[in-house]
Amino acid sequence: MLQRRLIILGFLVIIALISIGIGLSVGTVSIPLSSILGVLFGKIPYIRKFVRIDVPDKYFMIIFNLRLPRVLLSILVGSGLAAAGACMQGLFRNPMASPYVVGVSSGSSFGAAVAMLIFPGIFSVPVVAFIFGVITTFLVYRISFKRGKIATETLLLAGIAVGFFFSAITSLLMYTTASGVHRLVFWIMGGFWNSSWARLLTVIPFVGFGIPAIYCFARDLNIMQLGEESAIHLGVEVEQVKKILLIFTSLITASCVSVSGVIGFVGLIIPHITRLLVGPDHRMLIPISTLMGGIFLLWCDTLARTIIAPVELPVGIITACFGAPFFIYLLTKSKRESYA
Repeated sequence: MLQRRLIILGFLVIIALISIGIGLSVGTVSIPLSSILGVLFGKIPYIRKFVRIDVPDKYFMIIFNLRLPRVLLSILVGSGLAAAGACMQGLFRNPMASPYVVGVSSGSSFGAAVAMLIFPGIFSVPVVAFIFGVITTFLVYRISFKRGKIATETLLLAGIAVGFFFSAITSLLMYTTASGVHRLVFWIMGGFWNSSWARLLTVIPFVGFGIPAIYCFARDLNIMQLGEESAIHLGVEVEQVKKILLIFTSLITASCVSVSGVIGFVGLIIPHITRLLVGPDHRMLIPISTLMGGIFLLWCDTLARTIIAPVELPVGIITACFGAPFFIYLLTKSKRESYA
């Protein structure tokens, strides 16, 4: 079993490298693989001694200024959402849970709307979206916290209620304000057209630290699948684990939403597919989901900018086309099992 999991892990690493190469190559301007290698490694003196590849200057500009930050950002966001989804599903013991279940997306959307309509700027939108995403999370957390415990059912319902509230206010802002509505609509649909090195650097600390932090609780998540009472008897501090994992998953999700907009279904379908491949053990489920989420969102973004080029589709549309049928499949499957 371990050998099979390691083979899957190695295979996904190779697929990720190939996907990065394709993501850098395709677009309005097609760039050959040799030129991509020349751009990426041509600046390294040691390699340049042995391999010399002449690359036009425009390729350097396209790859370093446009495509490379976009490719890396899509991988990072996909990885973060998938890891957060795997954690949420294990935490709530609910296959329908996703990173947006605590209202992060709605809060971030409201923050983005405020930033775009009141004080638009390059950095104001992601920063304010992140702040409101975190505020929403802690508001939902506070509502569901009672007598020293977090009630899972109350948390889910509070997340839905608060999410609808912020969605309604966002819709009101869009309805009453003409300026910036077009930009806000595209942001809500999700996409990476505003990718930059600065936005990439704002996400790296949260995703780069958050995913390993979640992985440290993989054993606790495995034990919690037996039920909270059983986990307590086995030495797991359930309420403490809930608090910590909610904080990390919310920070990861808020940071991802703040730079990419609302991209749904990644944190829902990727953990399910991963669970079919490697089983329910979170020690493998979380890292494999992380890799698969990054690959999946990279391919979705590549399709979004090439399928009807030069027009670019929002990535959220592509993920919804894959995710909605899968979600319906999960619902029908659970319905059949309930009657079995």
